[in-house]
Amino acid sequence: MGGSRAILVLSFSLALALFSHPAQSYKEIDVTDGGSIEGRVVFNGTVPMKTIIPTKDVEICGKKRKEPRILVGADKGVQQAVIYLKKVKEGKAWEKPTENPVLDQENCHFRPTVQIIQSGPIDILNSDPLLHNTHGYYGRRTAFNLGLPNQGQRVTKILKRPGIVKVDCDAHGWMLAHIYVADSPYHALSGDDGRFSITNVPPGDYTLVVWQEFTGESETTVKVATGQAAEVTIELQK
Repeated sequence: MGGSRAILVLSFSLALALFSHPAQSYKEIDVTDGGSIEGRVVFNGTVPMKTIIPTKDVEICGKKRKEPRILVGADKGVQQAVIYLKKVKEGKAWEKPTENPVLDQENCHFRPTVQIIQSGPIDILNSDPLLHNTHGYYGRRTAFNLGLPNQGQRVTKILKRPGIVKVDCDAHGWMLAHIYVADSPYHALSGDDGRFSITNVPPGDYTLVVWQEFTGESETTVKVATGQAAEVTIELQK
């Protein structure tokens, strides 16, 4: 019994130590020999459409309509794709935000529909003269669940855990947004032409991740050399 009890106590102590000492966080260093990743995200398939049928508050939310599930601009460039380097331990300093990022709700649309933030606060705003119940999830786990009945109402929430947060509205089920909580400053959101740039990257081999709501997540390896730009084109497929 004594030996079993000692093993149980030791196991508990080890588990407690693991939970008490989280994984090492990103470390800021001076990057003097960095390169960059210059790229473009494209989609050559047929753009799928989804039908939006507002069932309430149509005077604010609008009528039945179709919206693309992936935004594709000139020359098949994918807009608003999230791009980031996976598991970067150290590198350039974070940019210091002058104010909290905002997720707004206007005319029963989230604005922006996709954004990247650093772990920390985000303001959830209701610009509509009606109730929104704003619900954010890490997978199936609730990150926040807010009833916002008043126009102009703003609530600040803290998102500590890195990853994709899906956001919908329990009162207006067609509303959808995504927030990527970054674990390093090596990330980008593709522009209107699908292009992106990640700068001041320490030389080395990296896993580049591209995420888009319709196509999901894809990975590719990239080698960054001192003072040089690694050129990449990522074709998203469903």
